Amino acid sequence: MDESDASSHTPVLYQEVLAALEPRAGARYIDGTVGAGGHAQGVLEASHPDGELLGLDRDPAAVALARRRLKPFGKRAILRQSSFAEMVDRAAAVRWKRVQGVLLDLGLSSMQLDDARRGFSFQKEGPLDMRFDPSQPVTAADLVNGLPERDLADLLARYGEERQARKIAAAIVAARPLTTTIELADVAASVVKRTRSGIHPATLTFQALRIAVNDELRTLEIGLEQAVSLLAGGGRLAVISFHSLEDRVVKHFLRQESKDCICPPERPMCTCGHKAQLRLLTQRPIQAQEAEVQANPRARSARLRVAERLDVA
Repeated sequence: MDESDASSHTPVLYQEVLAALEPRAGARYIDGTVGAGGHAQGVLEASHPDGELLGLDRDPAAVALARRRLKPFGKRAILRQSSFAEMVDRAAAVRWKRVQGVLLDLGLSSMQLDDARRGFSFQKEGPLDMRFDPSQPVTAADLVNGLPERDLADLLARYGEERQARKIAAAIVAARPLTTTIELADVAASVVKRTRSGIHPATLTFQALRIAVNDELRTLEIGLEQAVSLLAGGGRLAVISFHSLEDRVVKHFLRQESKDCICPPERPMCTCGHKAQLRLLTQRPIQAQEAEVQANPRARSARLRVAERLDVA
């Protein structure tokens, strides 16, 4: 996706996110995955004239795109290359103690997927990279060519929920060294014979490697905790996930933080001392309407969950 495409691109569940966050003048928001700045632009427009937004992204290319898109908002838009797992430090650096909303739009952006040089797509010839932040030390090639077969199989099973993980891992080891996305996709396709829903045989293998390279699930757990710690009473947390592993983490976290006690059910008395910090606003995730799915097929798998911060003591 080039710059002009990015600036006109409407992000997934755009109207639903704005309805969830309820942006207003004078308030502060964090977009932990700012991407090309689509959601951020909507938040800044809705919080006119003096709402502020701190946009974070691990990908320097995304930050550069967002900076161009959000330039008309001047000092109201603050952008930093950073993981959302560091949002507490990033907020402190700009002297923000509390915010009225946090958005996390998880996973892979269409810009990253469309750039063959990033190595995210099994349909485009490119290096086995898959790093959100190109300065990260470990690439997908390192894992594909360096992990023992058993560890590679465990990775594919854990992060891809790939039923053929052992067979794929064995085929990868037999074909090493692998250097390109197409080579890896061909190896996966030699093992996995899928027809249901037209899912490409390499889909789950690529998902697993991307999650592992970027440590996405642990980063998500940390980011959720930090988001809640920054929210003012009545502030909203909105999270969009695109696959079951992400959504499971988000669902568990939001439900746990909406309860006063998280002791095991067999324990007769509460000993955890846990106090609810959130009120769930979505018992079931919000999904894209059919019109959006028709315009953007990627929206079909999007799930939006929203919670509100209880009063901060």
